[in-house]
Amino acid sequence: MSEHWGQPVIIDNRPGANTIIAAQFVARSISDGYTLLMVIDSTLVMNPFLYRSLPYDPFNDFAPITLTAKTMSLLTVRADDGPKSVRELIAKANAAPGKLSYGGGTITARLMGHLVNRATGVDIVYVPFKGTPETTNGLLNGSVDLIYAATTIVLPMIQSGQLRALAKMDSRSLPAIGELETFAEAAGLTDFDDISVWLGLVAPKGTPKTIVDKINSEVRSILADPETKRSADATGSYPVTNSPEEFSQFIRREANRWEKVVHELDLRYD
Repeated sequence: MSEHWGQPVIIDNRPGANTIIAAQFVARSISDGYTLLMVIDSTLVMNPFLYRSLPYDPFNDFAPITLTAKTMSLLTVRADDGPKSVRELIAKANAAPGKLSYGGGTITARLMGHLVNRATGVDIVYVPFKGTPETTNGLLNGSVDLIYAATTIVLPMIQSGQLRALAKMDSRSLPAIGELETFAEAAGLTDFDDISVWLGLVAPKGTPKTIVDKINSEVRSILADPETKRSADATGSYPVTNSPEEFSQFIRREANRWEKVVHELDLRYD
């Protein structure tokens, strides 16, 4: 954007409170197109059901622009002593209910583990960590037995032989690893939906449609660049774009999906 428009585009990291701090700031910003928010799935489709008093309305305080990426998550174990297949993992978990554990540094990873437990009938205990890098270290040092983590984090350790990927959590291809079954295929399931962490770009509510459409067009052009797409695809952080209207509909569908899961677990963060 900086190169194409001749304007500086500054990344202003505002971490904290499960993305609430950044989201609240952008929701209250002027609707002139100069302040945007890079959202992750939890910002818009999980936080509404995790917090009783969310300081922003994910459906009415933002103008959706476009999806930007869907990452690939892998069910991963230690290479030296972990199970060699999903079916072996399930058998091990069934033999000792509540003895195996999975680590999660994000709400999405926690929910992935819950859905796996529910679909297979196993009891693998959740252990919270502060972020995916810390979760990965927990797997390496033996604090947990498995994790659900993005390829951008675990792929180098899989390629070096420290970790083993047992399955991917959605059906897209991952050339960097080669032939790897989806969790549904590896577990012999027919009704386990794809799960991916996604990112997208939104603006404050009331941002003029001409501005939203201009940013959408620019982002889609950048992410369609063959070199950009090739380098991103290689790590499993797949560029994905759509129209503002399609992104809005996607957000609603995802919210309906995750609301049921969050309520099923009776999760609350406040």
